[in-house]
Amino acid sequence: MSLPGYAEYKDSRVDWLGEVPGHWNVNKVKTVIRSIDSGVSVNAADTPAEDQSIGVLKTSCVYDGTFRPEENKAVVEEDLNRVACPVKKDAMIVSRMNTPSLVGAAGLVKESKPNIYLPDRLWQVHFQSCSPAFVHYWTLSQAYRCQVEIACSGASSSMQNLGQDQFKSFLIPLPPDDEQVSIAGFLDRETAKIDALIAEQETLLALLAEKRQATISHAVTRGLDPDVPMKGSGIAWLGEVPAHWEVRPLKAIVSTPITDGPHETPQFLEEGVPFVSAEAVSGGAINFEKVRAYISHEDDVRYSQKYKPQLHDIYMVKSGATTGVTAIVEGRTDFNIWSPLAAIRCNTQMADPYYVLNYLRSKNFQEAVALNWSFGTQQNIGMGVLGDLAVVLPPLEEQREIARHLDSQLGVFPTMREAAETAVTLLRERRSALIAAAVTGKIDVRGQVDALAA
Repeated sequence: MSLPGYAEYKDSRVDWLGEVPGHWNVNKVKTVIRSIDSGVSVNAADTPAEDQSIGVLKTSCVYDGTFRPEENKAVVEEDLNRVACPVKKDAMIVSRMNTPSLVGAAGLVKESKPNIYLPDRLWQVHFQSCSPAFVHYWTLSQAYRCQVEIACSGASSSMQNLGQDQFKSFLIPLPPDDEQVSIAGFLDRETAKIDALIAEQETLLALLAEKRQATISHAVTRGLDPDVPMKGSGIAWLGEVPAHWEVRPLKAIVSTPITDGPHETPQFLEEGVPFVSAEAVSGGAINFEKVRAYISHEDDVRYSQKYKPQLHDIYMVKSGATTGVTAIVEGRTDFNIWSPLAAIRCNTQMADPYYVLNYLRSKNFQEAVALNWSFGTQQNIGMGVLGDLAVVLPPLEEQREIARHLDSQLGVFPTMREAAETAVTLLRERRSALIAAAVTGKIDVRGQVDALAA
């Protein structure tokens, strides 16, 4: 869609904003704010409030730039008399305290929620003489984000706080009221179209992941011969397996005990030996572009006394949000690993590493990992528990045949996934650019609104 600019512009007198349409004003946002409510901290359960029950919002309710009231926690009975600030229609919920990328995140309330209340880390902003939807779209633009970043600069790198006086002093380009309504309506319509396209690509990604895992799971638990006789494995999450296959614990098919990296935190360097952690384990291989930490050669030598990478070692994330994700060592071994990774070195006389890698990625094994999680501050699977989990083993040559088959069958999935991910990225960039152009007057959408009304 190619949209025209306005006929006349003027200098906004704001360096980062540049020119704005001649009939627009640039004011402090406090000129359109009637009031700002602050919530209070109350004790709440980890589960959402049921219908008609009292809930308090989680800060995640505005993480994606929309307001999601289902992101709440049920308030405990003894704190019901302490809740404050029920959620009201046409207000904007703002995260006043959060990580650098999320502080200032905002969502527009489209329906009052009298049983849902604010916590102390969220504001509820009420407006006057403006379109609340237009102001909300402004908070999704870089013109807003750069002011948040400047206001919070110098604060903690992990948690930042936005003051009300700072928020009220932010500069906002303001068209006449009826034009604000028109711009918000245009953006409602166009972003809904883009969001629908994004949803289609995300559905495709989910289907690709499901199909990929189903292909792997069938091959490593049923084999390639549809007529092969089956037997019970004796393990609920594994079910039946080919009659001539063996079932062994993972610890019985390795050449060295399953281990992990150092549990101490080393001195990190700007360069040196790559120190691989969970973030770099994805897609079945180690992504060295995602390595963010490096250690000295001296630390590498010391840590290598416990474990040193070899070709075809398998890593599995054993703690954190990505527990169960796996990768195999290919191409380079000049790195070391941190403690969230378990290192599995197959005894190649009985177990083909690529077969085992696929088995660990199967739905059956991933369900077994989930069944055996322990929870502290985060999900975790213990090394001993991991070693006791069952692996189903065909004869060695059949393992290799299955690995070759999966390599051939799965080859198209990365390309399809990359295309869908690229499409999502481009659509999100298009959405952000359209919003920014509309709320700063770089494009004139009035003709689009008039055409729709006609």
